[in-house]
Amino acid sequence: MPVWGWILIAAVVVIAVLAVIVARSVSSRKRTERLKGRFGPEYDRTVGEVGEQSAAEDELAARERKREKLDIVPLSPEAQAKYADSWRTVQIEFVDNPSSAVRAADRLVIHVMRERGYPIDDFDQRAADISVDHPKVVENYRTAHSIFLSQEKGDVRTEDQREAFVHYRALFEKLLETDENTDKPKETRA
Repeated sequence: MPVWGWILIAAVVVIAVLAVIVARSVSSRKRTERLKGRFGPEYDRTVGEVGEQSAAEDELAARERKREKLDIVPLSPEAQAKYADSWRTVQIEFVDNPSSAVRAADRLVIHVMRERGYPIDDFDQRAADISVDHPKVVENYRTAHSIFLSQEKGDVRTEDQREAFVHYRALFEKLLETDENTDKPKETRA
């Protein structure tokens, strides 16, 4: 084969390799943008926790795939009303007994999650599942649960309990919504 034939083959191979590299780069960039848009602050938290962007993106994509397999259903109007009433009762209880109210808020969130169809056995898995549907409030849930666990050990202030209660409420309100595509921040107050 003449030299120009080898040069032509080498040029075609180089062009093909460059095309594959560019395609992977574009695909990777699109995946990153999609995951950042979907998960917001949860994207950055996961990258920081995992330590490597591609591994964190794999984790977030795995959460999405797992979530797709779950049968998450909206609450019936009756269930929404029942849980809203329960929340008002717990909120009133906070005035006289903050620790009991925080414990009740934690249980109430779990009950709503169970009725909606989320697996509830493990906290970390609950948070991962919630992060797919409600990425803007999942960190609230982690903070509230952490304060709840500290409270169970007896080392928490009333202000911390108030913070936990506000965080639980942010997630609770999202769980009661019927439109699964909304994740607009709501004003929270205790």
